[in-house]
Amino acid sequence: MSLPMHPPLPLYLGLSQWSHNHWLQSLYGKGCKNSDRLSRYAEVFHTVEGNTTFYAIPSMTTVKNWNDATPESFRFTFKIPQTITHQQQLRHSNQSLVDFLNTMSPVEEKTGCWMIQLPARFAPNDLPLLDAFLDQFPKHVTTGVEVRHPAFFAKGDEEKALNRMLLEKGSNRIIMDSRPVFSATPNTDAIIDAQKKKPRVPVHAIATADNPVIRFIGHPDDACNDPFFKNWLQRLPLWIAEGKTPYLFIHTPDNNRAPESAVRLYKSLQQQISSIIALPDVKLPLHQQQDQQIKLL
Repeated sequence: MSLPMHPPLPLYLGLSQWSHNHWLQSLYGKGCKNSDRLSRYAEVFHTVEGNTTFYAIPSMTTVKNWNDATPESFRFTFKIPQTITHQQQLRHSNQSLVDFLNTMSPVEEKTGCWMIQLPARFAPNDLPLLDAFLDQFPKHVTTGVEVRHPAFFAKGDEEKALNRMLLEKGSNRIIMDSRPVFSATPNTDAIIDAQKKKPRVPVHAIATADNPVIRFIGHPDDACNDPFFKNWLQRLPLWIAEGKTPYLFIHTPDNNRAPESAVRLYKSLQQQISSIIALPDVKLPLHQQQDQQIKLL
């Protein structure tokens, strides 16, 4: 299998999904077929969290369709199936991983990072399992690891051991920034659900490899995200100046206006970093731009 040939972008911006019914009024446009949603999404954003593979392994035909729907510059970040990370808990999973990667081979060159999301019960004593699991990936493949056990956020020996191992393996530590959503008053079903499901862990902005991954779980009131995003306006330019290529994913509790939020935050980063490097423009479809302009009046 060959390596990706398209020159990387300085930063990849994306959302937590590519299909959302609410976006028919904005990102896709009215009348867009379900089968066309990914291609419309990829006209605006550079990457996406591939959550679908966490819950079920797709057919190779479906994977080929995903490849056909996206440009060469697009990058998926597919999650390793939960059967491997949560059920097998990385044990005796070599064949399962091989089978999964074989099924996903049509989009290998467009997969910027294979995301290993571990459950909260994955503890420091389990690190040897992760060490062995990372060795099962082909050397040229980029991986990212998301941990949720409190010990990995305590800045003690356990966290140092995790970071040291990721540095040695060249694997990225996925950074969850859930501060914005937990600052929201739990007065809607979407916020309550998000605060139940998303981990409330400290933000440790450490890059253990070349593609730091930030999952920014936003406040439903977009303007309330600015104080939390301010730190990333400082950190992301530093990483880019070091030659790293970050992945930035924007969530909101119901994701209804996640595209608008992502583009607005990206433009603030674009302005912040303009003296260092020119980030490519991200533009909403014309009808959505008009809608956003009306809301800003």
